[in-house]
Amino acid sequence: MEWNKNEYTVSTDQARLNIDYLHQFLSNTYWAKGIPVEILKKSIAGAVCFGVYHERRQVGFARVITDKATFGYLADVFIDPDYRGRGLSKWLMECVMNHPDLQGFRRFMLATRDAHGLYRQFGFTGVPNPEIMMQIHRPDVYQ
Repeated sequence: MEWNKNEYTVSTDQARLNIDYLHQFLSNTYWAKGIPVEILKKSIAGAVCFGVYHERRQVGFARVITDKATFGYLADVFIDPDYRGRGLSKWLMECVMNHPDLQGFRRFMLATRDAHGLYRQFGFTGVPNPEIMMQIHRPDVYQ
């Protein structure tokens, strides 16, 4: 799928993704620090991915890990710092939330340290009963 707005495009075509750019960016984030490129490629292959492009240059990304029926997990969302403040993160989220394969989930989750305001605009809330949620968390798995 593809959405266009002015000189920007959001596309789910994985062949367009700039793996080198994504690896450089994501391997320096707090959530994927040091991620090996092979793990990144594997994570992309198993997800619905959204690339954000300014003309031909990739400037953002998001991916949804999903069974396309009952559950989705939004991950790796970012807009390049040089392109922030242009409404691209909100537009990217609109594209994600309107994608036909991502409708009707019983649960759609994400984790964020600093973008709660953005995600609240799209219906995400805190977990009302955190005691029912469990996890295995290995923040240094790539180190």
